[in-house]
Amino acid sequence: MSVEENNKALVRRFIEEVYNRGNMDVADELLAPNFVSRDALTGEEASREDYKREIAEQAATSSDLHFSIEEQIAEGDMVVTRTIGSGTHDLEEYEGLAPSGVRITIENIDIDRVVEGKIVEERGVSDTSPLWQQRMEQQRIERERVEQELLVARRIQHALLPKAAPDLVGWEISPYYQPAWEVGGDFYDFLALADGRVGLVIGDVSGKGIPAAVLMASTQSVLRAIAQRGDSLPGQVLTEANEVLCTYIPPNMFVTCFYAILDPVHDQDTFWAMDREAL
Repeated sequence: MSVEENNKALVRRFIEEVYNRGNMDVADELLAPNFVSRDALTGEEASREDYKREIAEQAATSSDLHFSIEEQIAEGDMVVTRTIGSGTHDLEEYEGLAPSGVRITIENIDIDRVVEGKIVEERGVSDTSPLWQQRMEQQRIERERVEQELLVARRIQHALLPKAAPDLVGWEISPYYQPAWEVGGDFYDFLALADGRVGLVIGDVSGKGIPAAVLMASTQSVLRAIAQRGDSLPGQVLTEANEVLCTYIPPNMFVTCFYAILDPVHDQDTFWAMDREAL
């Protein structure tokens, strides 16, 4: 056999034994101690040990990964090989992608330089577009999942807000609610109290999104339970609510809350008296 044929056979053996069977003893046998792998596009280099590690990590991502040699050309000490690697991404993360069960096919073109029966250098380029397609698909699925969660959270949040303002003689209450995001931490509430009085609540949870919405729901529930339990003054209600909520609020979050009690009859009389004095 010619030198070129021997070199082609050596590279074929390397691909079959190392890439397809994971036999790193053959890698140690066929790769020169000073072996270096270079990415033909980025110029990034990898030593022999780094190269072996990359092969092992790639193999660990799939239960059926296999590389087939499609074409091979040799001239002098150079061997050009085109391979097709195909496998199901079902085991471990690869290139930042979580296992998805998707089958991926990647085309590689490698130029190996063989000197005295050892591969001393490899320059390669890969068509990684299938990986990027998988990454985009995973991002699309994740984005749809988050959007669905936000939609559900928004529906729940709006369901917790009062359906209508209290209809009080001599008073007009017009609430307006518009979160900055799909869901947020702002909230208001009207609490029916004894003797026709109404509790007015306006709150703001730090932050946005689902965490703020969850804390908003908890704060609203605690305030309702404490305020409707008895005749406590607003300050006492807020103090008790604070004691309960402090146990569960994360260190990086807080709630700002206004609570007042409106007595439609007596408060209206007070306002009329103030108007007469002003006149």
